[in-house]
Amino acid sequence: MGFFDFGTIFFLVAAVVIFFQLRNVLGRRTGSERPPFDPYTAGRTRDDAQKPENVVSLPRKRAPGEPAIDAYAAIDAFAKPDTDLNKGLRGIKDNDPAFDPKTFVDGAKMAYEMIVMAYADGDRKTLKNLLSREVYDGFVAAIGDREAKSEKIQSSFVGIDKADIVSAEMKGSEAHITLRIVSELISATRDKAGAVIDGDPETVAEVKDVWTFARDTRSRDPNWKLVATEEED
Repeated sequence: MGFFDFGTIFFLVAAVVIFFQLRNVLGRRTGSERPPFDPYTAGRTRDDAQKPENVVSLPRKRAPGEPAIDAYAAIDAFAKPDTDLNKGLRGIKDNDPAFDPKTFVDGAKMAYEMIVMAYADGDRKTLKNLLSREVYDGFVAAIGDREAKSEKIQSSFVGIDKADIVSAEMKGSEAHITLRIVSELISATRDKAGAVIDGDPETVAEVKDVWTFARDTRSRDPNWKLVATEEED
């Protein structure tokens, strides 16, 4: 049986002491440890990771004494308060809380270009999604008459100079908004032989239209449809 010298015994004792100290520190869980890194959820916060997947956060409840948000602020900034237009837009807002006049105008401008070009191209499918039944029937009748004569419209949409809401009102559950639109368009109608019979294929013409869009505020469909057209002289 061998023996340990003093130096060996000292290092053994020191190793045992260090082992127990490390065990006391590293072997206990305090509840504040960071979770192991997961590359598939690294972009989520810890709070997000603890939320069930099917939970949707609800809007924060207004604290006592906190001022209420002005629901008509966007409308008052768009149309002068106490005017008929402002009252009409407020009426639409009352029936459709998500309504915003500026957003509506931006969408109407896009719809205007799509309708003008779809009519020129004879694109019935696009027109059907953007027009009321009555307006659609009128457009399709004009397209059919043009096709029967083998006439074609050559159009290039330049842009919209102005698009202003001139009136707004509720008719039952339907919101109606009328805009005056000033656009620039190059357009010419050619006959079967290719001769120009209307318009000018090289001249930019100013076009002034008064269009009315409508939407049933009870419907889940957020889209507006063109329900009336009038060309301004």
